[in-house]
Amino acid sequence: MTHRQNFSEPPLPIFFSDETEPVAIRSGGKVPSYLTDHRKRLRDRFMAGGADAMPDYELLELVLFRAIPRQDVKPLARQLIDGFGDFNRVVSAPAARLEEVKGVGPAVVQELKIVEAAAHRLSRARVIQRHVVSSWDALLDYCHTTMAHRETEQFRVLFLDRKNVLVADEAQAQGTVDHVPVYPREVVKRALELNASALILVHNHPSGDPTPSQSDIDMTRQIQAAADALGLTLHDHLIVGKSQELSFRAEGLL
Repeated sequence: MTHRQNFSEPPLPIFFSDETEPVAIRSGGKVPSYLTDHRKRLRDRFMAGGADAMPDYELLELVLFRAIPRQDVKPLARQLIDGFGDFNRVVSAPAARLEEVKGVGPAVVQELKIVEAAAHRLSRARVIQRHVVSSWDALLDYCHTTMAHRETEQFRVLFLDRKNVLVADEAQAQGTVDHVPVYPREVVKRALELNASALILVHNHPSGDPTPSQSDIDMTRQIQAAADALGLTLHDHLIVGKSQELSFRAEGLL
């Protein structure tokens, strides 16, 4: 016997977003006009004035619209900003941390990680295969974008050729909130493998304060000694804080 669908009942959607219940069951598939109007206002304001015209939670709403198409996302946006601190830290937060927040599912995490990846790719394109000296500000922007909002320390090495063109950027080690293990021998070994002539060391301080610790200074001197022994140049060591970077070269530490 063929089962006939009762057309008085709304059909279930094939795919679900991160909403707490199927939209078709709750609202018949129609988005309330107040949500449509609110979203249009935010989009219009963004197109007219850009991100500077919006507080962090509204910019985050624009991202959440795609993941949660039929709910008011303002409460979730505010909750995320309150929990992580600002838009940048929300986007940079690990997926596991994001998923601890009620209302955040795979679709929300995916949209946030797409934004993060796009920002990294854009800033990277401005420095890769370019002369470091002439694009120093872009290099600082890249380091800040990729590292300033991480919750744990990361140590990266920028490898340069004989013309000081950036040929590779690699994360060498991951650490905890206040420590990252670094092995000078591995750093210079990798430089030789890449046929690099010079290095720039970069790591972040999740505390936001870029002031170097004594262990940072000692580690830098060890890498400098290993580099000197092999004819490699250590141009600088940058420590990335939340709002600024510290240069060992500028501070007289190199």
